[in-house]
Formats: sequence, C-alpha cells, structure tokens
Amino acid sequence: MSDLARHIDTLSRANVLCLGDVMLDRFVYGSVDRVSPEAPIPVLRVDRDVPKLGGAGNVAANLVALEADCRFVSVVGRDGIGSDLLALLRREGVSDGAIVMEEGRQTTVKTRFIAGQQQLLRTDIETVVPITVADRVLERVRDLLPEVGGVILSDYGKGVLTDELVVAVIAAARETGRTVVVDPKGRDYRRYRGADIVTPNRKELMEATGLPARTDEEVIAAARHLIATCGIGAVVATRSEQGMSVVTAEDAVHLPAEAREVFDVSGAGDTVVATLTAALSVGIDLVDSARLANLAAGIVVGKVGTAVVRSAELLSGLHEQQWRHGEEKVLTRDAAAERAERWRLRGKRVGFTNGCFDLLHPGHISLLKQARAACDVLVVGLNSDASVKRLKGDSRPVQNETARATVLASLGCVDLVVIFGEDTPETLIHALRPDVLVKGADYTIATVVGADFVQSYGGKVVLAELVQGQSTTNTIKRMKG
Repeated sequence: MSDLARHIDTLSRANVLCLGDVMLDRFVYGSVDRVSPEAPIPVLRVDRDVPKLGGAGNVAANLVALEADCRFVSVVGRDGIGSDLLALLRREGVSDGAIVMEEGRQTTVKTRFIAGQQQLLRTDIETVVPITVADRVLERVRDLLPEVGGVILSDYGKGVLTDELVVAVIAAARETGRTVVVDPKGRDYRRYRGADIVTPNRKELMEATGLPARTDEEVIAAARHLIATCGIGAVVATRSEQGMSVVTAEDAVHLPAEAREVFDVSGAGDTVVATLTAALSVGIDLVDSARLANLAAGIVVGKVGTAVVRSAELLSGLHEQQWRHGEEKVLTRDAAAERAERWRLRGKRVGFTNGCFDLLHPGHISLLKQARAACDVLVVGLNSDASVKRLKGDSRPVQNETARATVLASLGCVDLVVIFGEDTPETLIHALRPDVLVKGADYTIATVVGADFVQSYGGKVVLAELVQGQSTTNTIKRMKG
C-alpha cells in the first residue's frame, strides 16, 4: 500500500472543529417545454427539489464523508429555513449541538433552478450583517477545542466570522496547540493573522495581494507576500486547471490538477479545506495533506452541485492513477452511481450489463457491443475474485479482478467498470438505476436479476444474441488440450 493510501486510512481518526457561515443550498431540477404566455421567459416544470448543506455546512459534510468526526459551530436564524437546516445537518450525520440561533436573523438559502444541465436562475435570501451572538459562539468553540486536532474557519462573508471572533478563535486555538486552516473571504487577510494556513483560489489570491498569480513564480511571490504581511504560516492556493500550489516562506511545491472531467466547481474549495485539515489533524505533513486535498478536488468537480468526496473515492482515485488511461474508467459503486446520474442529467441513456469476463472471448465482445448499441453509455458490473470463486469454483478466476477490469476498461464500447463482491449485481443495479439492462439470450426477462426493478421506473430489459460455442469454460478446456 502506498503512503497516500495509508494516509487515507487514517482520516477516520480525524476530529475537526469547523466554524463558519452555514447556508441551505436548494437545487430545483426540471424541464423546459414552453415559454410563458405572460412574459418571454421559460416555464420550468419541476421534477424534484434537492436540499443540500451549503457554505460551512458543506465543509462539515465533507468531513463526515471522510469518516472524520466534525464539531460544527455556526449561527442560524430562528426561522423555517433554520429549522430545515438543523434537520438536514442531523440527516447528513453532522452534529447540530453547537449551532447558535439568533433572533431576527434570516438564515441563508440559495436556490438554483436547473433545466437539464443549464442553470436558469439563482435566488438568494440572506442576512449579511455581523452576528450579535459572537460571545455564545466563542464559548462553544472554547468548550470543543480540547476534543479536536484541527480548526477550520470557513468564511463566506455572511457575518458569522466577525473580526473580533476570528482573532479570539485563532488565539484560543494557538493556546491549545491546534492547527488553524482558513478558507478566506475578502481582500484583507490581516484579520487571519496567526492562522497556520489559508486556502485561496487564484482569483482570491490576486485580489488579496494586488499581484498577478498566473505562473508558478507569480503564485509563489503572491503567496509569500501574504505570509510576510499577514502573519500566516503557509498558503495552499487552488489554481483550477493548473492544480494546486503549497507555499511556505522557505519552500514551494506545485501539484498538477487531478480532475478528469469538470462538471461543477461549486463547493470544491469546501472539499479542499476539509480534506486538508482532516489530514493535518492526524499528523500527515503539509505536502501530503495537500496531495490528498488536490485528489479530492479533482473528484468533486466531476460531480453535480454541492457535493462531497468519500474515503473510498480517494482510494479509487489513487487506483485510477496507477491503472492509467484505459483503467480510469474503473470506479467504486458510489462514484459510478454519481457518474450515471450526471450522464442522465445530460440526456444520455445509461446501460448496464454484468459478468465475470474471466478470459475475454468473441462471445463477450458480441454481448458488450450489443449492450452498447442499446444505450448511450455502458456500465459493466464485474464480479470480484471472491464472487467468481463462489460461483465458478476454486480454480477460477484465471485472471484477477484488476487484470479483468483493465481489459474491459480498454474497450471502446465500455464506458465504466464497477467491481462488485456480491453473487449477483442486484445492489449495484439499485445504485445505478440504469435505463437499459442487458443480459444474454440464455436468460429470460423473468430470470434477469434486477429486471423487475428496472422496469418499475420505465427502464428497458434487452436480451442479447449469443455467439454459439463461445465460453470461458470451453476456452480453458481447449487450453488444457
């Protein structure tokens, strides 16, 4: 196991305090079929309304997704949105025990109306003034500091992180020896004096320093200007397609971007600061912590809306790096389900078939080509080594699951490969919700695993023609003479 893989395993031991502006992100999805007769505007026929944790709440959700413990401190109004937020926090596994309610404050809610993959409109309802309950917030922070290994200040400029509160929290954290990481807001970073790390993006770095930050050398110069003038220990600058730069007064490391496909960058900074701080809090050094955060950022920008990255996805991301070009198609079940949802939002029909695919032969190729012809993108479920052994006997598989996945992923007709450990792909089918389910014609629709489920929401089951005389068992017999 590589060092980074071992580091990922330790993230579940992290315990982080997150303080900042929480908000509710609502994603209203639908379709547009006509223009309103009342005005020249599209009419959105709403299909679903998805609430998600936004702002500092998304940082907390990312910590929980990494299986870290999160002590979350924030402020909401005593209103309906505030109640919805508290319920959502509990549902997402984030403790709401340190949330302070402020009378007369409007809890922030951002609503995005989306047709297909096009955002039509965003509405914001919020109160953007300094909180009046800072003393109660600081009391909660001081109570929780002994329990944690790191502190995140997630600043969205909505008023929770007042200048006085930031100074007091950083001082308290330094007294207890806790690492402080700031996701900053605004132009004056002197308010974060004493913080160990700030994580601006390229635009924020230029705005805070008045310096260019396009090349490696310019980023280093701007970051060191912040370090020298604002009393900050280090800068971890995110640079979109140029990756990430880790800069201290003495050293600088540039990490290339890890994103394979960029779909939505909203919330990527939350994922970076959560992963970085979780890693630092369990003793991982700054550069390796940044490598994990960079990997997490590359995963999250390929997701839809405000999203999180799980530990299993980080491990999968490391495996993808090792498997290289063709094998980048090999994903975990959860990552594949999110990819399938993204494809559907783009209007693509997602197909699914499965098998052991031990020694690939013409019968396999025919099945895969027929499956791909029945859909726009094809996901292949691959039985794990243990699953094959239970189904076929101790002498199988001939090739291990990594080799089999690599061969499948190299085929042009295969868009994604997911290894599953169960005897049947039923759990995987439920996670993917394919539009088309394909099996060989030696089955009937009644005997295809998952057929009833796929048909229940309007999906289609296709039986592919078989190539006579082609099977792995026959191939092995011929090899043995």
